[in-house]
Amino acid sequence: MKKEIHPEYRAVVFQDISTDFQVLTRSTMTSEAMIEWEDGKSYPLVRVEISSASHPFYTGKRQLIADRGGRIEQFRRRYNIKDSEGETGEDSAAAEAASSGDAAES
Repeated sequence: MKKEIHPEYRAVVFQDISTDFQVLTRSTMTSEAMIEWEDGKSYPLVRVEISSASHPFYTGKRQLIADRGGRIEQFRRRYNIKDSEGETGEDSAAAEAASSGDAAES
């Protein structure tokens, strides 16, 4: 290996911000934030949005697209876009749920 062209490989703590799960591992990632680990030493802290502690695949909390509404309805709800009938995604989802409930009673 050539000297002085590779980033420093050192111990780093990764923290999942949604679950506060932390893991000490080695990485080339850098961070200004530091955290004191269980061994009493300080390590750079890298915050991540998703880890194995919060990812739906690993937690078993997967939702099917059909359970959340279709992709178009999700998009409309997210961006508060009205459809051709003047309803937002939330209004149309509520109307669909009400109409499917009426159909189930018949």
